[in-house]
Amino acid sequence: MTAPPLLVAYFSMEIALSSELPTYAGGLGVLAGDHLRAAADTGVAMVAVTLLYRKGYFRQVLDAQGHQQERDVQWLPEHHLERVSTQVAVTIEGREVKVGTWRTWIHGAGGGRVPVYMLDTDVDGNGEEDRRITDHLYGGEERYRLQQEAVLGLGGRRLLAALELTPTRYHLNEGHSSLLALELLALELSARTDDLEGAVAAVRERCVFTTHTPIPAGHDRFPKALATAVLGPELVELYARLPTPHSAEINMSALGIELSGFVNAVSNRHAEVSTGMFPGRTIHAITNGVHSPTWTAPAMRAVFDRWIPEWRRQAHALRQAQKIPTDAIVAAHREAKRALVDEINRHGDHHFGEERFTIGFARRATAYKRMLLVLRDVRRLREIASRWGALQIVFAGKAHPRDLEGKRMIEAVFRQQEVVLPSVRIAFLPGYDMRLGGLITAGVDLWLNTPMAPLEASGTSGMKAAHNGVPNLSVRDGWWCEGYVEGQTGWVLAPGHPSDDADAAQLYRVLDEEILPLYLGAPERWAERMRASIALAASYFNAHRMLGEYLERAYAPRW
Repeated sequence: MTAPPLLVAYFSMEIALSSELPTYAGGLGVLAGDHLRAAADTGVAMVAVTLLYRKGYFRQVLDAQGHQQERDVQWLPEHHLERVSTQVAVTIEGREVKVGTWRTWIHGAGGGRVPVYMLDTDVDGNGEEDRRITDHLYGGEERYRLQQEAVLGLGGRRLLAALELTPTRYHLNEGHSSLLALELLALELSARTDDLEGAVAAVRERCVFTTHTPIPAGHDRFPKALATAVLGPELVELYARLPTPHSAEINMSALGIELSGFVNAVSNRHAEVSTGMFPGRTIHAITNGVHSPTWTAPAMRAVFDRWIPEWRRQAHALRQAQKIPTDAIVAAHREAKRALVDEINRHGDHHFGEERFTIGFARRATAYKRMLLVLRDVRRLREIASRWGALQIVFAGKAHPRDLEGKRMIEAVFRQQEVVLPSVRIAFLPGYDMRLGGLITAGVDLWLNTPMAPLEASGTSGMKAAHNGVPNLSVRDGWWCEGYVEGQTGWVLAPGHPSDDADAAQLYRVLDEEILPLYLGAPERWAERMRASIALAASYFNAHRMLGEYLERAYAPRW
């Protein structure tokens, strides 16, 4: 019997399609978008399902002291998306909630395309509260989040069935869509009656699960009483029949992992950490990658087009970057740096200059990312800047509305702006999104990453920097455990120091004794390191390679 053709249904709570569409909050969504862009480039048959957020995640507003304020995003879906007539329904708290559908397409370099369906409860026939279910990404409390996950997992599966699409694989990008797998199990049991073991095996054959967090608190858990009220007793009772570790809560990641035949983490190090979190399951490693054409700045894209014409369809061809003259890479980076400096100076009286060494740090503002580590000893930082010439540091990132510590970190950066002058200049750019992230990763001279190990699952910003010839200075965690090549792709901060003070001291030493002497004293060797970042890091840590691994190890085989 001939196997059906491959069709992968990719479910994600957030997908970054463009800066104009507020359908993402951060790295998870950007990774999802890059995954789908790679599928469109390479012709892999995929369909994506997410939610339509009429008010987005939030628009970040920062006052003169760095106090973050959140504003609803103002946008009109009909200006960007195509309305689909198909509707489905999901029962939530005993009410039938109608779910409308919007669609857009991702077009690839090779002529392929991937449809993205967005589920929307703001439709006629729903009560006011139900119309608001899909308003905010990661908004509200537990009840609101569980309602959204019901729309995504249950409504998404029903939408694909209504569209007469029959996926051969369901890819659950994190635990937000795990109710999809539970409903697949219910459908299998309706045909198999009491054969739970056989039904679980059948569901596992169709499901792939990717975990993105090494932090136990980062996995969604809902009290069973709440789940019963929102979802109804049948699904909760079915969950209770599974051999997952049980408590008074439903763990969405544990549910997705239990019902998936292939489970992966997003770097080799993350797989080691995740294996300890989910004992008894094999956690594979497929290290993340970024979509090369999306994250390479225009001037550098032009260089690649000239010297490596096939790179847009086959990103591994960037290995050939070693044949590109270094002056072409340096000139392209200079254009990207000019664009970044112009953007920074438009945001205020920062007086950034293109000739000054510029460090970039842009990511979610939360404690474990350690945004303030580079500013921990301002006196030492100013000494380094006075010895080598002025330094510039550009920051960007949003704190979750309920992350008070993350908000205080942003305020602390603002307080340091005057303290470090005149030898060090600091800018914190508001409204971190795809566009701004692309400008920063392409335009800085050094990409800085200082998480507390082993809390970085992968990280992808450093990969984007590498695509633009920007070396990394990073803690050995996440992707950098694999991406660091001594003397080639950047510098490493060894983990295991007893305190932030010790880590900061090591950061300053490497900056003072290794990085700045190379940048200012041996520009030709610095240019070679820029080129090596492209040839060694970008050629591997890209979404084409990542998708190829999913295709070979998760989508195509029978486990």
